[in-house]
Amino acid sequence: MAYLIDGLVFAGDTLFMPDVGSARADFPGGSASHLYHSMRRLLALPPEISMYACHDYPPESRQPKWQTTVAEQRTHNIHVHDGIDEQSFVKMRMACDATLEVPTLILPSIQVNVRAGKLPPADENGIAYLRIPLNALTARH
Repeated sequence: MAYLIDGLVFAGDTLFMPDVGSARADFPGGSASHLYHSMRRLLALPPEISMYACHDYPPESRQPKWQTTVAEQRTHNIHVHDGIDEQSFVKMRMACDATLEVPTLILPSIQVNVRAGKLPPADENGIAYLRIPLNALTARH
């Protein structure tokens, strides 16, 4: 999800800094194809538009950054620069995602994120619980 507010893009978990690329698409309900189309909509904005990354996972060779432009993304984004088609992106994203570990807090995070930040409804006793299945997810290798 990204927001365009007063000529600025807040890219959320869509586009990262150009040397990092894009967000993973393997979480429940995720789709590399949908991610590609979302990113292409953002990259169709005027080139001078500033973009602010929600996260940065910088390589050791640079300090964290948070601002880029549509032009910089279209030219330098390692995953989705101009010339990368949907099929190539989806193949790359799925291959990369298959190598990533399941995040430690994925289960509680999903339960809140799918409700737009709201906690799950309370049980009959009035207490809201995050449910954690004990054997549902395992680390990938």
